[in-house]
Amino acid sequence: MAPDAQGKRLGQGPPKAGGRLLSLKGDRTFQRLRKGRAGRGRFVSVKWLPAPEARVGIVVSKKVGKAVVRNKVKRRLREILRRLHLPKAHILLVASPEAREAGFAELFQDVVRALRKSGLIQ
Repeated sequence: MAPDAQGKRLGQGPPKAGGRLLSLKGDRTFQRLRKGRAGRGRFVSVKWLPAPEARVGIVVSKKVGKAVVRNKVKRRLREILRRLHLPKAHILLVASPEAREAGFAELFQDVVRALRKSGLIQ
């Protein structure tokens, strides 16, 4: 399909997957992110700080479900973040227990909503 005025493709859903995401490493980085800018959606909450490169940490607690469910939520969140062209920042995404019931499209919209509320994307 042809792109619209904003360059988005019509009728094809979210954009195709991008490259590999870099992970946040170390406890200090996660502790620093506590002071970052925050945004919350129905299924996820987001914290971020500006950084020289884009790195992502995804937290899915045992409250979400057993290992299979937690891994499914993490895979979906990683794919959503790949499809969004994120600015250079360290980003922490924390899934709520309700995330296990959400479909991919619902999660996608919720992550975008949380990132907008936090001020990371427009």
